[in-house]
Amino acid sequence: MLTTRFVNGAPNWIDVGTPDIDGAGSFYGALFGWRFQSAGPQAGGYGFFQLGGRTVAGGMQTTPEQGPPSWTVYFQSADAAATAKTAEEAHGTVLVQPMDVMGEGHMAILADKAGVPFGIWQPGRIKGVDVAGETGSLCWVELYTADIAAAAAFYNKVLGLETSAVPFPGGTYTCVNPAEGGEDAMFGGIVALSDDPTEAKTGAYWLPYFEVPDTDATVARAEELGGTVRVPATDVTGVGRIARLADPYGARFAVIRSTPPQT
Repeated sequence: MLTTRFVNGAPNWIDVGTPDIDGAGSFYGALFGWRFQSAGPQAGGYGFFQLGGRTVAGGMQTTPEQGPPSWTVYFQSADAAATAKTAEEAHGTVLVQPMDVMGEGHMAILADKAGVPFGIWQPGRIKGVDVAGETGSLCWVELYTADIAAAAAFYNKVLGLETSAVPFPGGTYTCVNPAEGGEDAMFGGIVALSDDPTEAKTGAYWLPYFEVPDTDATVARAEELGGTVRVPATDVTGVGRIARLADPYGARFAVIRSTPPQT
């Protein structure tokens, strides 16, 4: 699971683009207990979702021209410009050129060979989110893609990510970890679209998971708040109880009540 002991290649930030940041703030506030705090007029409407005074995510209001409502996962890079160049060399795309963010760090938005957007965050004053892997925060990410091998090769070249096959009910699951920290720093997985009818309809993308104390209660609350249940609460042996949702504006995310690790 994710922690805030960030290393290069690991997720260190996440944000949501939405047509209604006030509405999104109300939704996630009621669902996870988050409070939205504007970063000020100089930030162009960007702000921070906080839980108990600690930042768990970012968010901003976006237009249709900027793409559909969605969550973007950012990965740590020691040099955003170099990572963007490597992504282009690996047949990816630079969607937003590397830039300084008010001295807080450098960012870029890239897309992999399949066109899946993801972010890069080069830490400055802001190292990343303040909390991860705890209730109400990001704890796992999954890439849904048509070609696992091609995706693994791309992210290995661009971010140094490593993959490993883990036995899973009905087959194997491709886990992802940064080179630094090895499999102990595992933070996500890659899933073939052909193996998942729900995601096969929507195409490749990165899906964030948030830890919750009760998956079924969270699903019910999300529906009450105008969200959509994409995949109902399901038990995954040795992993936890998961569900895939979308907020009232269509941004997709998942929730999980993780199975406590065996000691």
